[in-house]
Amino acid sequence: MDSIPKHTSLGRRECIPILHTRGTHYEIGFDIGRTFASLIHSFLSIYDPLNQEVLPVYETPDGKRVYEETLNHCVEHFPQYVDEIKGTAEGAGVPFHKLFLLHMEDIVPNVVSQRRGETPEVRQAPVGCSSICVNQPNNEVLSHNEDALHYVLNHFYLVSAHVISEEPQGRWKVKEEKFTSLCYAGHLPGFTMSYNHHGFIYSINIINPKHLVSGKTPRYFLTRALLAAENLMQAQQILRDHGSGSADGISVNMTFLNQEGDRLFHNAEIGPALNGASESPLDILTASPGEHIFHTNKYLRLKNIEEAGGRIIDSSEHRLDALNQFVSPKKCEDVLQMLGDQSDAELPVYCDSGYVRTIATGVFDCVKRTWTIYADNPKTHEPLIVIPLQTK
Repeated sequence: MDSIPKHTSLGRRECIPILHTRGTHYEIGFDIGRTFASLIHSFLSIYDPLNQEVLPVYETPDGKRVYEETLNHCVEHFPQYVDEIKGTAEGAGVPFHKLFLLHMEDIVPNVVSQRRGETPEVRQAPVGCSSICVNQPNNEVLSHNEDALHYVLNHFYLVSAHVISEEPQGRWKVKEEKFTSLCYAGHLPGFTMSYNHHGFIYSINIINPKHLVSGKTPRYFLTRALLAAENLMQAQQILRDHGSGSADGISVNMTFLNQEGDRLFHNAEIGPALNGASESPLDILTASPGEHIFHTNKYLRLKNIEEAGGRIIDSSEHRLDALNQFVSPKKCEDVLQMLGDQSDAELPVYCDSGYVRTIATGVFDCVKRTWTIYADNPKTHEPLIVIPLQTK
């Protein structure tokens, strides 16, 4: 594998590869790993947060204990998604534990620090992801800047999968899933912009609570489970995760194409299930016709949860301030101007340099039923692809 390119100096590519796959959870995982082996190997080789921060802690007895607690929990409640990660690891020819650690990279060092009586340090997390929902007559839009650490640039792809199982799988007893999701290399689908054949559309903003929990459900597994949701009730059930709760924090922006009545957009804020709680703290804001939602990477309503702080909060506040400088968005063109905004020289809405980059911008148009994806600033560039939203 020494000959596999590391993609470290390519600059921004106008390229998003896509895989269409059908099969069991393990089989689609294997196809993802086999198809994108080069990108996965390259990402693992350059991803310093895993190699320099997480793996050294994992190699300690405390780190192994936290890893096993969380893995055992996922095997019990979401064995099909563990199988997907196994398939990806075997398809790409990489160690399973490295891919699983990508799904709990904040949890391992945070929980180990707490158990040692230390204050968890503020890790260098992505300080981006901005979402805008617009609910106007004939302009019903969920849009999103996907921001990530610069290592992720050119290390992502689209997966369009049809998962078929003979028996109901996992705690929510799902037999069939059909979805399209933008995926970071080696990660489960569902953690970024995604939609499924039930007409469920969503985007994700990570949030970094100060204290995380092991033996609970990592946010990557909650968002993967969302790809099977048929309605808001099921989405809330998945995010509350009664009987366990989330290990960390997240925000979800969502709507349902096939809902009856008026178009509604929702923003859900989810916190970790701390102090022995058996479900995630959850708060949902709804935007009715004529309203809009802005969200970045901080709690706007679950303010009783202490956040890790640092640059992610500074960036979130700068981006929210920049978005609020605009007149309330009424149409898709307004959204593109806002998501491409770089008026804040220090922490702009659209980041194209530095430690954090906007790797892609997506616009779900609920009227036209399309998902438009930009590989560069949507304010100044044409879209790379327009995907029709195909539902049941």
